[in-house]
Amino acid sequence: MSQMPLGTEQGYAPPSVRQFGVFLDNRVGKLLELVQLFDEAHDVTMSAISVLDSSDHAVVRMIFDNADAARFLLRQHGFSFSEVELLVLELDEVNTLTNACLYLLGAELNIRFAYPILPTHPSGPMQLLALAVDDNTFAGQILRRKGFRLMAEDELT
Repeated sequence: MSQMPLGTEQGYAPPSVRQFGVFLDNRVGKLLELVQLFDEAHDVTMSAISVLDSSDHAVVRMIFDNADAARFLLRQHGFSFSEVELLVLELDEVNTLTNACLYLLGAELNIRFAYPILPTHPSGPMQLLALAVDDNTFAGQILRRKGFRLMAEDELT
């Protein structure tokens, strides 16, 4: 007689945020133009930025508190971009970056890249990390089981 599993997270989808990878010509003033676009917007706030530079172009990874509004502005102003879902985790004294790396390594999950988020949370400063992994669902399950708090887009502001 077979037993049913006691509890599964089969339908679990971790909270995630949308990252925009904006492609810029590597010319003076292009990054300023991009950043000012969002400074002037009333319905979207930039929460994170990371710039990857090469000789002829740059890729600017950006996270916003309103992905739909960000997408609209980028399209409206003719920027080329891609989108990807990331996990955002809160780090503290117990739930450290080292522990997150150990837990994900133990599950044989690869971290493709990571960068800090600039929190504007009303409860005060928080240590937040954007994390790109091989499998968001599996990584989210592991990190939650280990006590990490995963943030959604609307929690960034």
